[in-house]
Amino acid sequence: MRCLITGGAGFIGSALANRLAKDGHRVRVVDDLSVGDAGRLDRRVLFTRGNVMDRPKLWTLLQDVDCVYHLAARVQVAESILYPREYNDVNVGGTVSVMEAMRDAGVQRVVFTSSGAVYGEQAEQPVREDAQPNPQSPYAVSKLAAEYYVRTIGALWGIQTVVLRVFNAYGPGQILPASHPPVVPRCLQQALSGGSLIVFGGGGQTRDFVYVDDVVDALIAAATVADVDRRTINVGSGSETSINCLIDLVARVTGRELEVLHSPAESGGVSRLCADTGLAQRLLGYVAHVDLLRGLQSTLRLDPRFSELSQ
Repeated sequence: MRCLITGGAGFIGSALANRLAKDGHRVRVVDDLSVGDAGRLDRRVLFTRGNVMDRPKLWTLLQDVDCVYHLAARVQVAESILYPREYNDVNVGGTVSVMEAMRDAGVQRVVFTSSGAVYGEQAEQPVREDAQPNPQSPYAVSKLAAEYYVRTIGALWGIQTVVLRVFNAYGPGQILPASHPPVVPRCLQQALSGGSLIVFGGGGQTRDFVYVDDVVDALIAAATVADVDRRTINVGSGSETSINCLIDLVARVTGRELEVLHSPAESGGVSRLCADTGLAQRLLGYVAHVDLLRGLQSTLRLDPRFSELSQ
């Protein structure tokens, strides 16, 4: 397979690119390096620094490509509340740019990485793909709007489209921004450095934490299996874990107790969120193989930032 990965120097994108290259596929990556790191890519991956709004560059990179993995996006929920216009420009405008370039280059399939955040607050858990989306941040709105553009442009121009709603992905190499970092690496970092952890809300809110290798399995399957055109598919572990339980597991794998400070001043987000992965299993043959305990242990062992602190 010949593929192009947008945002391919990021956390999930680089893991996908390296797996595909290792398996013998021909992989091109385009990334503006606003948060990504080209140094994490396998030497067999052809890297180009660029922006998905640069249509001429996309046309060049899309020649003879069988499938596009569109992962380029801004992904911080809290940041999106402050900068909704920028999130719309990148996540929606960038997606439309990629779809137009694919149309012009004659590429036949796109796998778009959306987010479980589009569901928002739901009465029934685990949440299925036919649940009514209830986005509660500009980030979630931008991902949902991008889904509609992907499916609509795909239908109009005969491009096969697969939308994967990825839940809370984690694993080695996950980016730790200075403000509002993802909860798993933040917990590990604070436990290992002896810092305190601020938990918004009571910590009883639940999430579906899915290990990055399992996400990559789903992405690869979505590009290769038949009969998934126009489908929207959840990618998660299928297990619901509270933030308090996550903190206990982090203490267990690090051997360090976390000092937890609860802050009722800021919302902890939706009260519950867990993926129903039945459709992924039926259509993609997807099963999450790495439970949270094992995933935390692997992250601790394989991520140099944490393995050095734990010694």
